[in-house]
Amino acid sequence: MLRAAGVGLGDEVVVPAFGNVEVAEAVAMAGALPVFADIDPVTYCLDASAVEAAVTPRTAAVVVVHLFGRPADIARMHGVGQRHGLLVLEQGESEAPYDEIAQRRERAAYLDAKLRGVRTPDGGDGHTYQQYVVRVPGNGRPDRDAFARAVRARGVECRVPVKTPVHRLPEFRRCVSLPETERAADETLALPVDAALTKRDMQRIVGACNALGGLLQPAF
Repeated sequence: MLRAAGVGLGDEVVVPAFGNVEVAEAVAMAGALPVFADIDPVTYCLDASAVEAAVTPRTAAVVVVHLFGRPADIARMHGVGQRHGLLVLEQGESEAPYDEIAQRRERAAYLDAKLRGVRTPDGGDGHTYQQYVVRVPGNGRPDRDAFARAVRARGVECRVPVKTPVHRLPEFRRCVSLPETERAADETLALPVDAALTKRDMQRIVGACNALGGLLQPAF
């Protein structure tokens, strides 16, 4: 995709560090240099202002990744692209059937209303809840990981959506300030909202999470 668009040796491509490594790898395979920009703390997608701050005369493109079913602000990103003559590429997520999305949204709305002690996601326009990602308050990773272990011990599956941001990986290690990326990597936890979950399953999720509320400081 990048090579076909004329991106190659000597070019820079702005990409997120919060997410999978494949995007940075694709940039490197094209002969270009991945440059990491910070994310928006609400959408977890690239922040347009951070992308603009990362632009240099060598920047040729930006790859916007839509994450967890929450679309990025692509209109603002295209504005950045137009101002700086950049190619704006998007990486989406596989589409689910409408009925499945509707059921996930229903389960997400239930969690939004019932959960205490965690920061629930901002649904926003078009959120399909491929993952229901909450923030666990506290002082960083030990709090989130302890919370996850306790929730699993109560029979609820959960997962850390991004265990290691790409700029921390040995092959892409950069000395770059990405405070929102770092914070999201330390605080986020994905709870189940699968269409197959029953009402009893949803009650179990809420009960397990809310039982831990007294162990943590409020998120707000």
